[in-house]
Amino acid sequence: MTHAFFSKILSTACAGLLALSAIGTAQAQTTLRVTTIPEEAATEQVRKFTPLANYLEKQLGMKVQFTPVTDYPAAVESLVNKKVDVVWFGGFTFVQASIRSGGKIVPIAQREEDTRFQSVFIAKTDSGIKTLADMKGKQVSFGSQSSTSGHLMPRSFLLQAKIEPEKDFKRIAYSGAHDATIASVVSGKVDAAALDITVWKKFVAENKVNTQDVNVFYTTPPYFNYNWSVHADMPADLREKIKAALLALNPANPEHAEILKLNRSTRYISTTPENYKGLESAARSAGLL
Repeated sequence: MTHAFFSKILSTACAGLLALSAIGTAQAQTTLRVTTIPEEAATEQVRKFTPLANYLEKQLGMKVQFTPVTDYPAAVESLVNKKVDVVWFGGFTFVQASIRSGGKIVPIAQREEDTRFQSVFIAKTDSGIKTLADMKGKQVSFGSQSSTSGHLMPRSFLLQAKIEPEKDFKRIAYSGAHDATIASVVSGKVDAAALDITVWKKFVAENKVNTQDVNVFYTTPPYFNYNWSVHADMPADLREKIKAALLALNPANPEHAEILKLNRSTRYISTTPENYKGLESAARSAGLL
């Protein structure tokens, strides 16, 4: 069923693209194409973002097409090449897209939480791992290589602690997504791992992980993270309408509150490219750019 569902989404997106090209450039855009970095399983992405897509349809008065992508680089390329109109990026994927496009990617909104985001390092509670230094000689997993909270910033803080992953860890794995990172520690595939604090908190709140067995042993200092971005070539009035719709989500409104909860957000606020300069510096010093 899932495969058929995604096939339907993709075929609808293709049909929408053909329809758009047939209409020509004289008429206003009729479909807003949205995607996100695949930080969790595709089914979870669809569950999380479909209510937001429905809300945007009402606010913008146009069709909103949400299409999952297979990996983080695909999300970057899709916006750089204008295959989609709006992307939910992590801070690092925004930096990559900005560089790839020659500075033509515009961040329009972030969650309030993204001004002070954190990563957590987790391990089995009986593993003897209590500090970052205890990870030396162990098998460690990050998330996607392009993940801000699952790789770039954890690596950056390890380097600051004088720990070099390639030299000091027995083995490094990349799980590809935060939920898979948790599973790799629970199953014993790795001894310790780093991930997005909000995904960890969600798993704990939903009783999907037993903190008696696996828990956090280190939480990083805060940094800027995720945002909604568009291409600079998008008409300014449409960009402003999308931004206004995101900023208008009000936790006091039950329908809005549900959308915000699914997005693990208290509310959306404005953001600027300058907020991500620190991430770019961290990426360069960690040898990831």
